[in-house]
Amino acid sequence: MKKEFKVEVIKEGALSSMFFGASKMPVKKMEAVMNKYGKEGWDVSFQVIEQHRLFLFWTREAVVITFVRAI
Repeated sequence: MKKEFKVEVIKEGALSSMFFGASKMPVKKMEAVMNKYGKEGWDVSFQVIEQHRLFLFWTREAVVITFVRAI
């Protein structure tokens, strides 16, 4: 059985990270992406949260979602 993979990166807002130091992950956007790929037959394989550098002094989080489906 062959598998096909797709990776989606969803980042938190840059402005709120700069002004408030932290912000919430965009849960509604994550749900929309997962529902979109779910309708196309994709399953979530795994997720990981990363810290990304934003300019010199700030960081922001990003969720990396890997989807898989059988070909």
